[in-house]
Amino acid sequence: MNLLKISVGFWLSLQCLPVTGQRNEADRNKSRPNVIIILTDDMGVGDVGAFGGTIMPTPNIDKLASSGLKLTHYYSGAPICSPSRASILTGMYPGKWNFVTYLDKKSHNKDAGQIDFLNPEAPSIARFFKNSGYATGHFGKWHMGGGRDVTDAPKFVQYGIDEHASTYESPEPDPLLTATNWIWSDKDSIKRWNRTAYFVDKTLDFMSRHKDQPCFVNLWPDEVHTPWVPEPENGEEALKPQSEAAFKRVLKEYDMQIGRLTDGLKERGLFDNTIIIFTSDNGALPRFGSRSGGFRGSKLSLYEGGIRMPFIVSWPGHIPAGKTDERSELHAMDLLPTLSKLSGITIPATYKADGVDRSTVLLGKSSLRKKEMFWEYGRNTIAYAYPKGKDKSPQLAVRSGEWKLLMNHDGSNAELYNIVKDPAEASNVASGESKKANELSTKLLAWWKSLPELGNQ
Repeated sequence: MNLLKISVGFWLSLQCLPVTGQRNEADRNKSRPNVIIILTDDMGVGDVGAFGGTIMPTPNIDKLASSGLKLTHYYSGAPICSPSRASILTGMYPGKWNFVTYLDKKSHNKDAGQIDFLNPEAPSIARFFKNSGYATGHFGKWHMGGGRDVTDAPKFVQYGIDEHASTYESPEPDPLLTATNWIWSDKDSIKRWNRTAYFVDKTLDFMSRHKDQPCFVNLWPDEVHTPWVPEPENGEEALKPQSEAAFKRVLKEYDMQIGRLTDGLKERGLFDNTIIIFTSDNGALPRFGSRSGGFRGSKLSLYEGGIRMPFIVSWPGHIPAGKTDERSELHAMDLLPTLSKLSGITIPATYKADGVDRSTVLLGKSSLRKKEMFWEYGRNTIAYAYPKGKDKSPQLAVRSGEWKLLMNHDGSNAELYNIVKDPAEASNVASGESKKANELSTKLLAWWKSLPELGNQ
């Protein structure tokens, strides 16, 4: 009889072990932060009121900034969309995965010296989060494979993404957004002016359905990229899709949707435990007024106006509110190791990052970045577009501390700027600082030569 009681008691104790383990895992999940990366398309520093923009008030983006930290030395991975997005997803220089400019049809990609889609074997921040227990979603633009005549691009699941709703330039375009075989059509069920609202709705729904599981979400709208198509008012004629008037209306709507996102998170009790990153993939184009925030250059340029972006991060109770860091450099590829550290994500030992962990910077401790940052754009004149006049930059760039050097692949046209003292890149001091210019040009050319050649991965 006593043996029976002991056996039954032991059996019952074994049954409790999984429940305890499940409870501990549930408690751990609830304590881990959600992560949302809002990647605006073609937004310049001067488009945001919190960064001094005056084109159109952006009260909701500004409110997000007041709840968190602003960085004024954040850089995208490239001055154009596809490689800049790849740098966020992989945490590596996009050139290492043969991304140089935007992806298009196969003939264009070949002319540009790049591949047709991101290799699914590439590291993926979404996959790292998924493998650590996160639900992962991608809502918005992708542009790292798919569209036009590229029909063999890998599916989202191969990059570690559970749920998605994306545009034409993706391997699995949402049919509500792609009534025709193009990036936008007036036949689309979700009209152009409602796209950001649609992606915000998808994000909130996704997170609501995973309240007991931490979520990682890429919220990558295709605003404020042209064409600017605001909702018509009172039967008015459509505004010209690259006019300043159309842009202002689109920016106003976009700002409202950022407000809807934050309000929706608060209503669901998710805001306080969500890390929100707000930034842009590259600079403004077309550029008018103050869209580049006083910086030289625009999209398609390695001057600051093409790669230096607005950056806001919010996480109440962890990241200081209402603070501006005007010195710490941060690169897009730093987001992978940084967000992984803040979220307790395990990164595979075999992963070789180009980005660095800057979590202490996001938590409020300003510091200089110890590694140089490199860029490439413009391998030839066939598959690359360039700004006109003084905004057209050399093909390569490096930033090292307070110094920034630009030059061409063959070593010509070297330009050196003290980017802290001269953020507008108005005074080329290469001749007067020849030692520094030679040091950085040597590093820059060595970096560029280390990238894979045409068609190699």
